[in-house]
Amino acid sequence: MSIKLIEAKNLKKSFGDVIAVDNIDLEVLRGEVVGFLGPNGAGKSTTMKILTGFLEPDDGKVSICNTDLKSNPLEAKQFIGYLPEGAPSYSDMEVSEFLSFVGKMRGLNDQKLLKNRLSDMAEQINLKEVWYRPIETLSKGFKRRVGIAQALIHDPDILILDEPTDGLDPNQKHEMRNLIKKISSNKAIVISTHILEEVEAVCSRAMIIANGKLLANETPENLGNQFSKTTTLSIKVSNKIGINLIKDIKSSLNCKDVKIEKLNESNNRILIEDPKKNIDLNKILTQLKKHKLNVHEASFLKPSLDDIFRRITQQQ
Repeated sequence: MSIKLIEAKNLKKSFGDVIAVDNIDLEVLRGEVVGFLGPNGAGKSTTMKILTGFLEPDDGKVSICNTDLKSNPLEAKQFIGYLPEGAPSYSDMEVSEFLSFVGKMRGLNDQKLLKNRLSDMAEQINLKEVWYRPIETLSKGFKRRVGIAQALIHDPDILILDEPTDGLDPNQKHEMRNLIKKISSNKAIVISTHILEEVEAVCSRAMIIANGKLLANETPENLGNQFSKTTTLSIKVSNKIGINLIKDIKSSLNCKDVKIEKLNESNNRILIEDPKKNIDLNKILTQLKKHKLNVHEASFLKPSLDDIFRRITQQQ
């Protein structure tokens, strides 16, 4: 049975007349990677600051590994690794010096343990080539990696990462996603991101917020099923398609949207959309056989996470 490492209830936070977080509930289990999605100003970073104790909510409660964050902040925060927006650090320190300092602040007082964790960070986060360079001389991507290393140095149960791949090149993003997947089995991880591909690549669950409200909380796959307005069937066929086929399909399925795409001289694709989401594949195949068409493949198309994100957030 998975253990609940983060639990938040009825979180609220306002700045003057602006409601940044509006009655949000969430929980994250060990082994989960939860993606926080939302447009700019949605409340993602504010919620993360509340979860890490950097910001106190106006109302609501946060429990970290069964420890109340407000009543026992020092005990609760020892379970958390946090990469805030902008990855702040002491820019005049060398990378190794900074991470050693953070490790000691995080309670790694045993020199052998600290040395092993520093070695792990240099290897896992690919920091060897800048290990003895001042942080202020690093590129944005390397500064981001240093920020991720300081969040991981004490091997916390919970990781809260605000835009963890911001500033990284495509290869570095791939490495970072692999690292998140690798360490996720025994941690609870929350990441905020604008990169929808990232959610599909690493997240077991997606939470979409806008105007401070939680609008969706599902697996990426279930988001498509829950928020898609139509079902689309794609069928690749050979032989010439007559106009009567389209009429027959529309009549038998009682649907209006049937399109034909020419793929090449001998193959076409039939696209059938049904807002009622009850396309009967057997009826379709019967019609195609009647019109002497050879079916090469048939599949239901999933809406992209990008489409779903726009549809949900634009409703607000």
